[in-house]
Amino acid sequence: MLSEVFYHAEDNGPEFMRRGCCQFAVYTARAPGKESANEDCAGWIRLSEDRWVFLVADGLGGLPAGASASRLAVVTIIEHLDSVGETDDLRGALLEGIDQANAAILASGSGSATTLVAAEVSADGIRPYHIGDSTILVTGQRGAIKYQSVSHSPTGYLEEAGLLDEADAMVHEERHLVSNVLGSNEMRLEIGPMLPLAQFDTVLLASDALRDNLNLDRVVGHIRMGVLEKSLAELAAGCQQQMVSAGDDEPGHPDDLTMIAIRKNPGR
Repeated sequence: MLSEVFYHAEDNGPEFMRRGCCQFAVYTARAPGKESANEDCAGWIRLSEDRWVFLVADGLGGLPAGASASRLAVVTIIEHLDSVGETDDLRGALLEGIDQANAAILASGSGSATTLVAAEVSADGIRPYHIGDSTILVTGQRGAIKYQSVSHSPTGYLEEAGLLDEADAMVHEERHLVSNVLGSNEMRLEIGPMLPLAQFDTVLLASDALRDNLNLDRVVGHIRMGVLEKSLAELAAGCQQQMVSAGDDEPGHPDDLTMIAIRKNPGR
């Protein structure tokens, strides 16, 4: 069994890895000018040669101990998956781990909470899971969007219903509100379908800083093709630039940014 946790509070550029059925790059950085802890956490576990789970958690900045909540969520889920080992029922094991993480955050008594996105990745494809307003996106090499999570937030629901367009949602005064979090008795997990992955499809998990600063076309344009590590670095640079230089009528929200980009290895 090989389990790994990635957690870092500095902008050290994407870390690239290639193992088993997939290649992936991970990036995390504090908000520009921020001196306190990075409240995001990313992690992954390799359950077998061709079965992985990837996680991105974004601790709520308006609540105490956001950084502790995100790390507790990721570590609790990975430790649970590590304890059950390789299993045919990975979906069930992941659900149990998420329930344990929710209970652990509640039991901490800190009043903290976090959003969570997770992806179960295998040679057969990907199954997405999410709680809150972080993003899971699957895009083809030509830019076709094969899956996009719906933000659990007032603006996310309005946008999904066609009552608010993307540009207005990104500058909406209630953009920061989240209606579903890990660390709540009302937590609700949304599970997507198992999706096959073509050779050059890209899976992206990201904290909400990404979509608060860059529209979908820019995100897809950066990540859909090219060397994965370079594509993720360019996406991060574009998002960081938008955080610090947005005009008065443009989206621009400094925040911690964490992303994992995943592709199948060639020939797998």
